[in-house]
Amino acid sequence: MPISFRAGLAGVLTNLALLTACNSPTSSTNVAEGTNGRPAGAADSSASASRALPLTTDFGKTADGQAVQLFTLTNAHGLKATISTYGGTLTSLLTPDRKGQLGDVVLGFDNLAGYTSDLYLQEGPYFGALIGRYGNRIAKGKFTLDGQAYTLALNNAPNTLHGGKRGFDKVVWTAQPGTSATGQTLALSYTSRDGEEGYPGTLAVKVVYTLTEDDALRLDYTATTDKATPLNLTSHSYFNLNHGQAKNALGHVLTLNANRFTVVDATLIPTGELRAVPGTPMDFREPHAIGERIAQVPGAAPGGYDHNWVLADQMRTAPALAATVFEPVTGRTMSVYTDQPGIQFYSGNFLKGNLKGKGGVAYPQHYGFCLETQHFPDSPNRPAFPGTVLRPNEVFHSVTEYRFGVRP
Repeated sequence: MPISFRAGLAGVLTNLALLTACNSPTSSTNVAEGTNGRPAGAADSSASASRALPLTTDFGKTADGQAVQLFTLTNAHGLKATISTYGGTLTSLLTPDRKGQLGDVVLGFDNLAGYTSDLYLQEGPYFGALIGRYGNRIAKGKFTLDGQAYTLALNNAPNTLHGGKRGFDKVVWTAQPGTSATGQTLALSYTSRDGEEGYPGTLAVKVVYTLTEDDALRLDYTATTDKATPLNLTSHSYFNLNHGQAKNALGHVLTLNANRFTVVDATLIPTGELRAVPGTPMDFREPHAIGERIAQVPGAAPGGYDHNWVLADQMRTAPALAATVFEPVTGRTMSVYTDQPGIQFYSGNFLKGNLKGKGGVAYPQHYGFCLETQHFPDSPNRPAFPGTVLRPNEVFHSVTEYRFGVRP
């Protein structure tokens, strides 16, 4: 089935207007219940906080001279999400622990140079970036659509990964800060031209970040195209809810609301099998520490989790709970809600300790983990998987929300 819904002419025009009118306030409906264990107080200031625009600062210039900005979204409880127009990257996310102390829970760098250095580009961790045109892998960089064969750039031999050599993570997005009924917003827009990285069609993409007053970071994705094209948009944030204090993220306790996962080959391309999780180290239907069974995960070096879990057989009509994470030392929690059919859990296997992030902290293997809401890898070559083709006169829309709280 297609990932997008077929809209009538009025619906299409309405969504196209939303796609281009980035200065319009963004309203949203919360998809989760209230934050567990959130400290009381400051609720009466939420209205004024939502009326204030996000803070804007300079973040430097790219090698070709494009100016890059940072936008900091804040809510009444002190949470702060900082986003760069380079790659639409979430560079920092401050949330409180059980003592009310704010801490940064995502991996990243203090400056733009960290995201553009030769070492970073060589290792390619995609810290916090928006990913497109197609997140995850496409086998051998090839697919056929409507009888036409397409060849993509190979940047993860022998496959294409996260859109190619210059995916959405390496472009400067157009930004419009704003507010909504639920919190401060940042609307980011980018137009991917026909043939960019080998993909067909000119694709107009808009992603709206909202930091809500009930402590969630929400991402609304919208896209239209003038020619049929595969599409798989996601966010590649690395989380560590005890960032800067723990040697790795293996002690985080994870729950995944999934009964199956996509089996992959040695190059992390799905074989087509959707295997049941019971009796395997992939079974997170009940809470388990990330490191508890990581040595049992089958696959090629360097080992660990880098798989897509099946949340649904097709894209859902509304976000639902996909995953929860609990960090025992700080008490921080994170719940992930999405309407996407899959979620890629990646345990930071390819981090090597060479990259030093904010405050000079080194990022060794398993220092952070990703929960990338998405369609399945290599779907353009797997007709049995939920469809990922967006066509003209259709509007793609998807919502993912990361909700934060604390537990005793």
